[in-house]
Amino acid sequence: MIFNGIKRQLRSVIQWNNPHPEALLEQWTDNGDEIKNASKLIVGPGQGCIFVYEGKVKAVIQEPCLVELNTANIPFWTTIKKFMQFFVSEHKVAIYFFRKTKILDQKWGTTSPIKYEDPKYHFPVGLKAYGNFSYRILDAEDFFNNIVGNHNNFYINEFREIMAARIMHPLADYLAESRFSYADIDANREEIAHGMHIKLSTAFQKLGFEITDFRIEGTDFDEDTQTRIKRIADLTAETHAAQIAGIDYTQLQQLEAMRDAARNESGAAGLGMAMGAGLGFGQSMAQTAIPVQTSQPQGNSEAVQKLAQLKQMHDSGLITEQEYADKRKEILDRF
Repeated sequence: MIFNGIKRQLRSVIQWNNPHPEALLEQWTDNGDEIKNASKLIVGPGQGCIFVYEGKVKAVIQEPCLVELNTANIPFWTTIKKFMQFFVSEHKVAIYFFRKTKILDQKWGTTSPIKYEDPKYHFPVGLKAYGNFSYRILDAEDFFNNIVGNHNNFYINEFREIMAARIMHPLADYLAESRFSYADIDANREEIAHGMHIKLSTAFQKLGFEITDFRIEGTDFDEDTQTRIKRIADLTAETHAAQIAGIDYTQLQQLEAMRDAARNESGAAGLGMAMGAGLGFGQSMAQTAIPVQTSQPQGNSEAVQKLAQLKQMHDSGLITEQEYADKRKEILDRF
């Protein structure tokens, strides 16, 4: 015990040697009395120092320096020395060193899908995203008061957890405000990242941090959203095909329904449906002037083709309404 007390008395320099590679902040010692006999304080490059007296931040050193404690005019230093006893002090002092350099390329990712309504298709979207960010301690006193609290040390992985917890709400808000449809997300990653950078900077500045960079590296959608997206893609492709064929989407759906019915050969009912559907299919295609390959008998096929040609001639103004009606009746009577 005596040897330990003498050893503390002989300590002459306070400095942050060999900091943990993941440390944002570390307490210099768990025995504040020891600083009473130190003669020098060394703050190295990329470091800062916080003096805490009776649980309150009293001074912050932001720049590299070497301070002679016996003569230095550091706020509250005279008060500390006055209260210090030989081995024990009822007025505890704590010294914390913190990292001032930027913490680069930290990974982030949404812990669950971010929900918002697609502004174009009006269905719920579940978006997952990931990327990286960089930051640094901007205001050591705010950082100590708002984050560190009663902890002796604070590490990079702890800040990463705070980031993950606080990123969900701003990202959901930004997506709702920016009104990007699901199809626009990837094309606007940089714009979204820039908007998120602004939102996060405002929020984390209150905690004593500066977000120096924020990037979105990739996005994905949950299973429900992917199912909806696939359905929209199928409908879009079908509508486009219908436009090329010269019919609207409703007509296309009707033709597909008749085609499916025609394929149903289960029993007499299915056969009757197939016959009716086949006839309707031919008539519909004739009215829209689309050449169709069917399995009808040769005479029926020729009749359908003639009706289609007749309709084209009428639509082109090559024959009159009466001529079209007479000829159409003649072909149908033969059919």
